[in-house]
Amino acid sequence: MSHQPVINKETIVRLIDEVLKETNARSCCSDGYCSDHHCVVHNKEGVVNIVRSGAARVTAGVGVPADGFDPAIASMIDHTLLKPDASVAEIEQLCREARQYSFASVCINPSFVRSCAQHLRDSSVNVCTVIGFPLGATTTHTKEAEARQALADGARELDMVVHVGMLKSGDYAYVESDIRAVVEVGHARGAVVKVIIETGLLTDDEKVRACILAVKAGADFVKTSTGFAKGGATVGDIALMRRVVGDALGVKASGGVRTKEQAEALIASGADRIGASASVKIVTGAMETAAAAY
Repeated sequence: MSHQPVINKETIVRLIDEVLKETNARSCCSDGYCSDHHCVVHNKEGVVNIVRSGAARVTAGVGVPADGFDPAIASMIDHTLLKPDASVAEIEQLCREARQYSFASVCINPSFVRSCAQHLRDSSVNVCTVIGFPLGATTTHTKEAEARQALADGARELDMVVHVGMLKSGDYAYVESDIRAVVEVGHARGAVVKVIIETGLLTDDEKVRACILAVKAGADFVKTSTGFAKGGATVGDIALMRRVVGDALGVKASGGVRTKEQAEALIASGADRIGASASVKIVTGAMETAAAAY
């Protein structure tokens, strides 16, 4: 991936205005559900006008078995189970589903990395885990240690949470250094590092700045949400993040994605991966069920 030059303040303002003007005008979704069919899911021309970026992957969780599925979307999914009461049996089911549908990875809490690596050792499915999760407020030293342990246990992808408080306080040097520390640990072992910026807690200006810091720190992806704070993935945020990072980083949409239609809209707006709680349901296009969510 080629890195872009640092974006100045004027460019930040222009990016926000350009990307969000039409998105806000077309916004019709409340809590993830469309009310007037003017959202980017239903207004395909709106998507084209806002975004012209491609896509490559998606994140999700334990779903509902079905016979047919969409392999293209499946190959973009990090099959996710991060709820605090996830059992060993549920983690094993997650791995079985990941094998069955050839998901990109399973994304689980650090204590399950070793067992998932064993379950998936002869498959193409990667093991992804979270660092500094879900608040991002642990020390940099703690995040580094957590990352080293996860890699030693078999993780190949690390989703770290940015220190939101430091970002909102304007201590950009701290945030960049915090990200870089985990990136260096991950890259030393050939791992992919994604930075969760927690968009639901940020202003548009802060989202842009967080993306720029992730680029400067050498991360591989920026990601919208943990799924544990307010808000989740929106097409507006994905479009904004993609415009800021260009092709320098991947963009991962996470939080609130429950259907194939939602996933496709996020991919169309620039996501390389998507975070959700019903991977199998998304790739099979199954109707809404009581699938477990984190």
